[in-house]
Amino acid sequence: MKKITLFVLLIALMSCKTNDTTPTKELIAELEYKIPAKLGEGAFWDYKNDVLYWIDIIGESLHIYSPKDKTDKEIKMPAPIGTVVPSEEENKVIVALNDGVYVVDITTEDITKLTDVEAENKGTRLNDGKCDPNGNLWIGSMDYSQTNPGGGLYKVDASGKTDKMLGNITISNGIVWSKDNKTMYYIDTPTTNIRAYDFDETTNTISNERVVVTIPKEEGFPDGMAIDENDMLWVGLWNGNCIANYNPQTGKLIQKIKVPAHNVTSCAFGGEDLDILYITTASLDMTDAEKKQYPMAGSLFKIKLKTKGVHSAFFKKPVINTIPKDEE
Repeated sequence: MKKITLFVLLIALMSCKTNDTTPTKELIAELEYKIPAKLGEGAFWDYKNDVLYWIDIIGESLHIYSPKDKTDKEIKMPAPIGTVVPSEEENKVIVALNDGVYVVDITTEDITKLTDVEAENKGTRLNDGKCDPNGNLWIGSMDYSQTNPGGGLYKVDASGKTDKMLGNITISNGIVWSKDNKTMYYIDTPTTNIRAYDFDETTNTISNERVVVTIPKEEGFPDGMAIDENDMLWVGLWNGNCIANYNPQTGKLIQKIKVPAHNVTSCAFGGEDLDILYITTASLDMTDAEKKQYPMAGSLFKIKLKTKGVHSAFFKKPVINTIPKDEE
């Protein structure tokens, strides 16, 4: 009886380990929309309108992709664009340009500045950002050198009031919140790790910083990030050819999704059931051999998963009036 009990226990332990670290099969993303974006980024699923927002940073353009129609609307920006999130106000989105955060009317294409955060710092530009559970935008910046920690992480409310939450940031990237809203996960790319913070919903502040995932440099550098309904993290790996799925409770890699692009930049769960992972990529920073190997780099990719995502928070309705471009 003792031998049988030990055998059953051993099998159970092996099963738990396999479920945490080993994928059931190799996952490969497929092409969703072919486009030679220079630096595709900022994937965000608008569950109210069933469209995917994404950006081309260097291409200075905001994109609205409709999976249903296979169409992609492009709105040109006056400067490099670091992120996009929808607003609770109809037909409005919030974007980060190199000199501040703006409100864009996607119908008229009018642009209004909400805050000029870090506009005085000519050595940095705004980069990735997402909204917390209360609708505030958390937007980070990065140093143009990509080596100097001259950037920061900021919180912007609906009135444009801006508070600096973190300093000494080199390349601010992926940011998500857990299902219970009590934990914020955050990436400063060159550190090659994912950090967690306790999030206080009452004060919209963070505390208790700790590293929950460390990524070996030979596997790539963490970029944009999404979170699923089980609080597992999905991270685009620059120079990594994949989306990596991590368990922040154990720090372990669960599985990888191969992507036909060398530099994988961001992802977002979308579709009617939030079970389709949409993936952005870049066509920059590749050798001639890599360009030949990945001719679709810069395009949008997707993969249908058994795992489902969660609704990402929209920005609170901005308390400003949008003005036409010719009156700015």
